[in-house]
Amino acid sequence: MVPFEALKLAREKNLDLVEISPTAQPPVCRIMDYGKFMYQQEKQERVAKKNQKQIIVKEVKFRINVDDHDYETKKNHALRFLGEGDKVKATIFFRGREMTRQSLGLGILDRLIKDIGNQAIVEFRARQEGNTLHVILAPHKTEPTKVPKTVRPPLADAAAAKPAAPQGEAAAPQGEAAAPPAVETAKPVVAEVPPAATTS
Repeated sequence: MVPFEALKLAREKNLDLVEISPTAQPPVCRIMDYGKFMYQQEKQERVAKKNQKQIIVKEVKFRINVDDHDYETKKNHALRFLGEGDKVKATIFFRGREMTRQSLGLGILDRLIKDIGNQAIVEFRARQEGNTLHVILAPHKTEPTKVPKTVRPPLADAAAAKPAAPQGEAAAPQGEAAAPPAVETAKPVVAEVPPAATTS
């Protein structure tokens, strides 16, 4: 179709002529509401972004002379972060003459990797950057667990679970909805007033 005719057709329908594939021979165009199309695209991107899990790298800092209790506390922090799905960067900070004792830092990181065991994957082995030594641990990639939906009981089970009807009332047959109970309303009482006697 000639572009002029396509534009004329789009204007008649009060829509836009949008070029879909400019590199194709001949170029491909579509008649559509471009504003609505852009809104739908943004909406899809927002939904995709909302469903994404953003992985954050959380840092746990150690020193080469860390005490056992402090080590256990920081190890538990690392396990909690991994359980939440975040990566953990375990860092050893060397100060002054501690730089000559880097083997102690490597020992602490190796102990941490051994203690965490198969609850994490070692993404990067111990690396030295300036006066810090660090290792990056990542959680195992697992399929997200789906929460099962609650299943409503079948109609027969629901009828059996209902209390029995009081005596004098007939139970509704299975499969049919029971009629609402009849409500008795009080009838208004009209008192008859005798006509007034007329005196003549």
